[in-house]
Amino acid sequence: MSFVESGTLARMEEQIRQASVLALKDIGAEGVPFTVERPAESTHGDYAINAAFVAAKQLGKSPHEVAKDIAPILKISVHEDIKVSETGFINITLSRETIALAVAEASAQGDEWGKGTVNANQRVMVEYTDPNPFKEMHIGHLMSNTIGESVSRLIANEGATVTRACYSGDVGPHVAKAIWALRKSCTTDPQTAGDLSGAYVEGNRAYETSPEAKAEIDALNQALYVGDDLTLMEFWSKGRALAIEAFERVFKILGTHFDYYFFESETAESGMRIVRDGIEKGIFEESEGAVIYKGEKEGLHTLVFITSRGTPTYEAKEIGLAFLKEERVQTDRSIVLTGMEQIGHFKIVLAALKKIAPLIAAKTTHVPHGLLSLSTGKMSSREGNVITATELIHEVILRSSEKNPDPLIAEQVAIGAIKYMILRQAPGSGIIFDEEKSLSLEGDSGPYLQYALVRARKILTYAATGGEGSDEPGAPYAIERLILHFPEVVARAARELAPNILTTYLTELAAAWNNFYATEQVLGSPEEAYKQRVTRAFANTMTNGLKLLGIPTPERM
Repeated sequence: MSFVESGTLARMEEQIRQASVLALKDIGAEGVPFTVERPAESTHGDYAINAAFVAAKQLGKSPHEVAKDIAPILKISVHEDIKVSETGFINITLSRETIALAVAEASAQGDEWGKGTVNANQRVMVEYTDPNPFKEMHIGHLMSNTIGESVSRLIANEGATVTRACYSGDVGPHVAKAIWALRKSCTTDPQTAGDLSGAYVEGNRAYETSPEAKAEIDALNQALYVGDDLTLMEFWSKGRALAIEAFERVFKILGTHFDYYFFESETAESGMRIVRDGIEKGIFEESEGAVIYKGEKEGLHTLVFITSRGTPTYEAKEIGLAFLKEERVQTDRSIVLTGMEQIGHFKIVLAALKKIAPLIAAKTTHVPHGLLSLSTGKMSSREGNVITATELIHEVILRSSEKNPDPLIAEQVAIGAIKYMILRQAPGSGIIFDEEKSLSLEGDSGPYLQYALVRARKILTYAATGGEGSDEPGAPYAIERLILHFPEVVARAARELAPNILTTYLTELAAAWNNFYATEQVLGSPEEAYKQRVTRAFANTMTNGLKLLGIPTPERM
């Protein structure tokens, strides 16, 4: 059976790891942790092993000496060369045949290229975006949506069944402020999400400046939790539906969908009940009419879960949500994306949840993301100077249409530009969105990757079936050495919940393709058949990679 048939190349990193484990055992360094990764410099080979650094301390030798002991006994059948660096790295260069087989695999597998099985049979829920009804989606929600969608796709790519969830704050002070302002203006039938958002700004301004308005809004907030005022609840229900409808229009443009919507109105009552039950168990305490969690013993701080007015805080609702998720969908993992400002709050929620339901807490992972802002600085929906997600998307589409008159292509390029700018950074990093740079074709942008793919597809469109000329590989092109790492890159990005790892790789891959495109003639060349295979391998790799990032793949640009 060939490498292509068996998929052995997709597991190359694991083969090297297993061989290294056996070699370490032979020299008396069993159980030593180490990494196998692609070297930063291509001149150092295709893989580098750092096992000698850790084993050196255990064996009382220098890393270079240990590496020289390991290298000769590594049983790797597909290498061309194994070298030991002066610092102690073991650098492995794959044979030409192995690289050619990797290209053949990437070319032949199409949509299947890069898929893994490490998450097979796992059920994973990913919660992300979480916009609040009675406000419009702002550009910060684009951070959560873009990262969350890519994380979902990466996990599913490794074989998991992924359930996408969106959690919306449909009760709370912000809702009461919006409804109060709508009532004051005698608006009985708001028509757009902008009407709701504008009312929230007005209500918040009144709440902060008028004691009378504050008292009325607080009373309205409590009435919403009680839910027995039918006229109020009907008005609230219509407003929520209007907001969700607007959210879903944005989700469609972004290429995402949700299997479940969870709402704070569903989690508030159960969250308070669970928290109150926790008082008897010594998990929570009563203090001045409120219910609090004291986290000082765990290096955290005290936080209110139920206010003195008898309403649940964000944290109590999160406890209720954790149980509601478990009731709706049985999962093995639960991943939650929120803004960085929620890190402290979420640590306390998980600390409390660990005492209430340790199994649920153990499978829950919080992934914080940074702030997305424009050059004008941080925005506040409370002040009414927020840039909505729709406004930013439409503005970038307008700029994109200057070079892409086809409306579909302009939208695909714009969405690629926005998503790339978000995904190029680690999830916890903040981003200042540069509209001009985001649409550049010169590199480090979504359109740069899209255009590289368009060029490759154009060659394949004009190519003869199978290609003429030699099918035998000569010296490997630089791009071939990059293509073979794709399965490992996507597996690592999924494992670390870090789409930026894949984004960086695809940017490097696009640069390598552009160099190949500029220096190598494909059609009509003596090696056309093989170069076609390289081109198709690149196209499949870039297509699959962009799909995992949630970036559209336009047919032309």
